[in-house]
Amino acid sequence: MSADSLEQAGELKFGQVGIANLRIRTFNVDTLIAEMHERVQRAPKLFERAAIVLDFGGLSDCPSAADVRQLLVGLRHAGVLPVALAYGTDAVAALSVELQLPVLAKFRAQYEPALAMAPAAPAATAAMPETQAARTTSAPGLIHKQPVRSGQQVYAQGRDLVLTAAVGAGAEVIADGSIHVYAPLRGRALAGAQGDTSARIFCREFHAELVAIAGNYRVMEEIPRELSGKPVQVWLDDGRIQMAEMA
Repeated sequence: MSADSLEQAGELKFGQVGIANLRIRTFNVDTLIAEMHERVQRAPKLFERAAIVLDFGGLSDCPSAADVRQLLVGLRHAGVLPVALAYGTDAVAALSVELQLPVLAKFRAQYEPALAMAPAAPAATAAMPETQAARTTSAPGLIHKQPVRSGQQVYAQGRDLVLTAAVGAGAEVIADGSIHVYAPLRGRALAGAQGDTSARIFCREFHAELVAIAGNYRVMEEIPRELSGKPVQVWLDDGRIQMAEMA
């Protein structure tokens, strides 16, 4: 019997996988571990046992394998699971071989900067602008009519995302443009995933686990309680996440 006639025990497919990207700007093992431990403690539902990719693109020199091994051990103790290195230089490629870690290619990582593990933004203080920022995406918005359930992800590449049904806890919606949720938002919403700082998030009923715009994020524990269940707009002002109830 030929191999082609046998049913495969495992079916291999390629698709979008939401993995947080830890872009390292200063390679200090103790500091990186302490920062990650703080994130996990602050938002365990979001970060505990979360898969992350290590991105050394912000460093002038690639760290040594011994130093990265120390970092990997420390990050695991902090509560997250490093699973790959981000695409980069030949030195990074060689490092991945030595560490026996895969390299996440650019086309797989390009929509991930919204979870780049940036420091949490301070509480919002600015008033909501009277006018909405102009759309920078040219393609028509992607309209998604079905509920997005836990573990599911919807990504609108190069355009806005419009959802007419609920985004459940543990679900993730991503757009290079703005996100409009005409239903309860209980999962994660990541707008401006390619770095569009004018992107916004609009929802009819706000219970989000995380909101992010162009790499800046806030988690549920940092969201004002008075906004829970309200129609809310989220935007970016001078690199800080702002949010306010909509009339």
